Amino acid sequence: MQLLLIRHAIAEERTEFAATGKRDAERPLTAFGRRRMVRNARGLRRVVSRIDLIVSSPYVRARQTARIVADTLGMEAIALSEALAPDRHPKEILSWLAERDAGSAIAAVGHEPHLSRLLQWSMAQQTESHAVLRKGGVCLLEFEGAVRPGVAVLQWLLTPRQLRLIGQ
Repeated sequence: MQLLLIRHAIAEERTEFAATGKRDAERPLTAFGRRRMVRNARGLRRVVSRIDLIVSSPYVRARQTARIVADTLGMEAIALSEALAPDRHPKEILSWLAERDAGSAIAAVGHEPHLSRLLQWSMAQQTESHAVLRKGGVCLLEFEGAVRPGVAVLQWLLTPRQLRLIGQ
């Protein structure tokens, strides 16, 4: 299985949004974040041969990012998974992935530091990570055989700027 980890794009500032009285899960992308993510997704389209499924955190900013990626790649459906919420343990999304076809290419859209922990859990079965995905950044993990902790291999990690350059 190939697993793309995509961090959501630039969202409204947490403290300013909190002043509205709405839950953080409702915090959307900024107009600038949406424009940047469209450019990032164009770069992603050039480096990824296929994506069979996009799964997103249920948080608004992640869903909006997933929709931009889906639209850019010509995909319709986006699955939602609570396992990609920021407070979840990485083993939850790996369990969900293990139920999918082993030959799939799946893009998971989520949050930091959850995605970095998922990256580390997938490669070394540890949650302390020294990698960070920038907003709109992407990395590709590959699982040979069954999806389980400690066996993934990092194929590449691209910053948002690199994606935009590739997409030009």
